[in-house]
Amino acid sequence: MSGNSVKNPVPVDTNGITPFQQMLASCSGALLTSLFVTPLDVVKIRLQAQKSPFPKGKCFVYCNGLMDHTCVCTNGNSKAWYKAPGHFNGTLDAFIKIVRREGIKSLWSGLPPTLIMAVPATVIYFTCYDQLRAALRVRMGSHAEEAPLLAGALARVGSVTVISPLELIRTKMQSQRSSYRELSEVIHSAVRNEGWRSLWRGWGPTLLRDVPFSAMYWYNYEKGKAWLCKHNNIREPTFAITFISGAVSGSVSILAVLSAQLKLFLSSKASSSTLSVMTKIVAENGVGGLFVGFLPRVIKVAPACAIMISCYEFGKAFFRKHNQERLLSSNT
Repeated sequence: MSGNSVKNPVPVDTNGITPFQQMLASCSGALLTSLFVTPLDVVKIRLQAQKSPFPKGKCFVYCNGLMDHTCVCTNGNSKAWYKAPGHFNGTLDAFIKIVRREGIKSLWSGLPPTLIMAVPATVIYFTCYDQLRAALRVRMGSHAEEAPLLAGALARVGSVTVISPLELIRTKMQSQRSSYRELSEVIHSAVRNEGWRSLWRGWGPTLLRDVPFSAMYWYNYEKGKAWLCKHNNIREPTFAITFISGAVSGSVSILAVLSAQLKLFLSSKASSSTLSVMTKIVAENGVGGLFVGFLPRVIKVAPACAIMISCYEFGKAFFRKHNQERLLSSNT
């Protein structure tokens, strides 16, 4: 008996899988999400560059479906993917022409460098969330249903805190056109000139944007998943249930967070500069101007959330089944 327990250790995690298996599941989900969502952002950036070419030194936001990245234009590079020649009449036309003229691989332009940041951030985020949720459910007792809310917020704080310095260094290296051999010099220069805190520049605004969304997302996702399972009289969620729950939760969470932030800005707590900017937007474009960019963000975030969470849950289910079969075989 002792020999079997040593040869076939049983995962101690309450979800039936080990933290390492959770990391593998989130990693595979991150890669698949990037493969599906990146083409949408590549086309968006190409359309933006066509309308208003990016000058040297200007930054643009690139999203691989997992996180936003600040990319610095380097017009000295004639092969820069974001400024390749071409005239597009819309999103579908851009897809067709890019594939026809530049090959299907061009739809994933700029993806490898951003995955260096996105995959570790996603692995940390999802693994921490599951571990925190399991621990909080035990400690919160009668309030266990609110565990996803707190776990989602804490997990996002942790991942942002770890990744922020790395993302800032990556952006500095890109803007200075430094090689990875010069990485230590870039870090020493930033610390020497601006102090250690400079490595976390932008940490606060990022938390204000991501933490409320993360808390709302996980709370809505767990609620939606449980409701759909109950409605369909099943104990374990199917791929379709996790996909739908992820998409709906992502969309609802964006709307909820945007509304809350708008209410905060309009309150007396908002700074005079923020209020003046918002007043100008409303005066020029009406109230709808405050929500410009909401629909494109939903179109991008909803499928990204759906793909990521459904792949992650599928991976966890695979490992859980593997562990159960291993345990049964060790007992026979």
